[in-house]
Amino acid sequence: MENKNQPLTEALFYILLATRQPIHGYGIILEVAGMTGGRVNLGPGTLYGAINSLLEKGWIVLYSAELGSRKKKEYIITDAGRAVFAEELRRLRELVRNGEKMEGGT
Repeated sequence: MENKNQPLTEALFYILLATRQPIHGYGIILEVAGMTGGRVNLGPGTLYGAINSLLEKGWIVLYSAELGSRKKKEYIITDAGRAVFAEELRRLRELVRNGEKMEGGT
């Protein structure tokens, strides 16, 4: 797996989460804003830069595209993307678990 020990950025994490079903770029923006209560707002430049990076890594693929329209491309996570996402969840759970131990004094 690529970037095994490198944490995902928050934007990449949420884009991978949003692409668990086919979704277009604007849908990703709305989905991420909804999941985070508006805390994370992906601008178009950030979003499409991240999408291009994820496509290059093979973590998402183009699911469908409306001919003649750049705005109607839908993306979906790949098995490789799911593996990266699962590894990141494991890493984050470890962080939370260790942080809670410290807070609880146990």
